[in-house]
Amino acid sequence: MKYDSDDALDRALFALPLEEPPADLRASILSTTVYRPAPLFKPWELVLLGAIVAVMVWLVVLIAMGGSTLFAASLEKAGSTLVGLLSNVATLAWIAAGGATAIWLSIFTDFQSLSKDAVTRGR
Repeated sequence: MKYDSDDALDRALFALPLEEPPADLRASILSTTVYRPAPLFKPWELVLLGAIVAVMVWLVVLIAMGGSTLFAASLEKAGSTLVGLLSNVATLAWIAAGGATAIWLSIFTDFQSLSKDAVTRGR
């Protein structure tokens, strides 16, 4: 079936009675999109705060379970593990390579390309 013209269909659609939108529709759309307040914390800040709280709870539980001797022994064990990890030459080499790469990228590249000026210039 082939239609040459949709004029009759257009007239029928435009003749349908439409309901008026609510008076505050535009304001409610803007308040939930454009004028929405910024979140209190960024996701990485929430992760960092969660990790800090988890460590604090862990320390409180350690102290409550065994008193100061267990806490001191746990700190000593954690310290010796950290020293053992950082005394490995390969680990230190990877940390140095990563630090050097980060410094090189921040100095010799345009690391501020997402600033307001760059956005307004259309970059």
